[in-house]
Amino acid sequence: MRPETHTGSHFSNVLLTGTILLAQVDFHGLFDYALKAAIGGAIWLGYKTTSDYLDRKRKSKQ
Repeated sequence: MRPETHTGSHFSNVLLTGTILLAQVDFHGLFDYALKAAIGGAIWLGYKTTSDYLDRKRKSKQ
């Protein structure tokens, strides 16, 4: 019995799958989503930083 040789690689399978999936991506919609996510994350970070600052300030008065 001859040993089976594998001529393909994992990278080529990933590359083929990624190419097929990215061929149908709406980059304009993806950019809009990324922009909204970044703005939302910045707003959340601002609220969280302000909350932490006020909490530390309140605890230091006690």
